[in-house]
Amino acid sequence: MPKVGMQPIRRRQLIDATLSTINEVGLNDATIAQIARRAGVSTGIISHYFKDKNGLLEATMRDVTRQLRDAVAARLKPLADASTEARLHAIVEGNFDETQVHKAAMKAWLDFWSSSMHQPQLNRLERVSSSRLFSSLAAEFRREMPRDKARLAAHGLAALIDGLWLRAALSRKPFDPEVARTLTTQFIHQQLADDQNR
Repeated sequence: MPKVGMQPIRRRQLIDATLSTINEVGLNDATIAQIARRAGVSTGIISHYFKDKNGLLEATMRDVTRQLRDAVAARLKPLADASTEARLHAIVEGNFDETQVHKAAMKAWLDFWSSSMHQPQLNRLERVSSSRLFSSLAAEFRREMPRDKARLAAHGLAALIDGLWLRAALSRKPFDPEVARTLTTQFIHQQLADDQNR
């Protein structure tokens, strides 16, 4: 967690520089010196506010996950009285927002997931992010089906979202929103239709 007192514009510079450096050389080969040079600050500034590279990665991923929350919230806000299906689509669209699927963000997410297996602070952040997605999906499905079925449907849709995202990230090709939209729409429709037919 960064120390209090950093100017927002400088914090933004450092986070953007971290994403750019990870995009260019990967997290393992990224150095504090490279990030500092790209951001136009001294290495001492990074050490003072973030302690080390892991601290800077944590701050960067907190920023990326905040953008994810904002993207989902912005899509749900006008849909307070909308159907469950419409709200589920909004959550999916938020998870595939441009802030999450551009090349630098995708590489940062991959490095973050890998590092979170070994770094407790990053692991906590990853668990919160995953839990937030599951909970929001389960709450929507719960409007249409019993709790156990809603949880199962939420697990399935969360896995589909993560799987589509991961395949795109590993393919090194641009994310295809149309494919993601088609597959998630089919899954949502099937889950809701199956429950209505029982």
